[in-house]
Amino acid sequence: MSYKRILTIQDISCVGQCSLTVALPIISACGVECCVLPSAVLSTHTAGFDGYTFRDLTDDMPLINEHWKKEGIQFDAVYTGYLGSTKQIQYVMDIFNSAAKAGSFKIVDPAMADNGKLYPGFDAEFVSAMKKLCGKADYVVPNITEACFLTNTEYRTEYDEEYINELIAKLISLGSKNVVLTGVSYAPSKTGVIVYDGETKQYYEHELLKNSCHGTGDVYASSFVGALVNGHSAYNSAKIAADYTVECIKETAKLDNHWYGAAFEKALPKLIKLINA
Repeated sequence: MSYKRILTIQDISCVGQCSLTVALPIISACGVECCVLPSAVLSTHTAGFDGYTFRDLTDDMPLINEHWKKEGIQFDAVYTGYLGSTKQIQYVMDIFNSAAKAGSFKIVDPAMADNGKLYPGFDAEFVSAMKKLCGKADYVVPNITEACFLTNTEYRTEYDEEYINELIAKLISLGSKNVVLTGVSYAPSKTGVIVYDGETKQYYEHELLKNSCHGTGDVYASSFVGALVNGHSAYNSAKIAADYTVECIKETAKLDNHWYGAAFEKALPKLIKLINA
């Protein structure tokens, strides 16, 4: 029986359902060993909390990788989320080269922007480095804002299919083999995800919920990776991740004052059922 091992590289917020505190339990629930490389440790995430602590672990990343090399440790997939600097991106590319097994998946969630703007602390140099990382990936999982920054495309809140097709073509030209573009909405009450493998484009549409949650991008990417490594096609993995993320948002809406993240734990039984269907 095959037992897969995934490495995920991103920061960890001690409180706040995002990044590693989302990726580790979700991937584990998919029946996959989840190994972690924290890029930083924060007391809380940065959205809505004041005075949070931050410990940068950039200098530890190459040391950890060197130890893995000595131990012969490699992974069936490497999945990256939020990375804090261009230096971290370079270290991740080194890990792609040394720690990923032959034939493994490399999945990049270029977590750097939303709603037409880069996250605080990121600049053109970071975007340029992220383009190179995406070029090394088997799958990139951007939202529309991130796709626009990666492809030097004007961000629009209203668009048509031609605009989206152009974005996808530009993303493929970076070098990634597959694109999973999230948050694509052609109707007011709907949103969805497009999966493109360089030849075939498939669109999965689902309901657009009024409420939103911090960390849903991490929920989506982590469940996509968990499904993919379990042998689901890219399209089915994207569909599973979308359905699960919607369920997480619905569960969160039932709670009082749960503003800092998605209550993904409540919906894990649904994800497990989807993975094993």
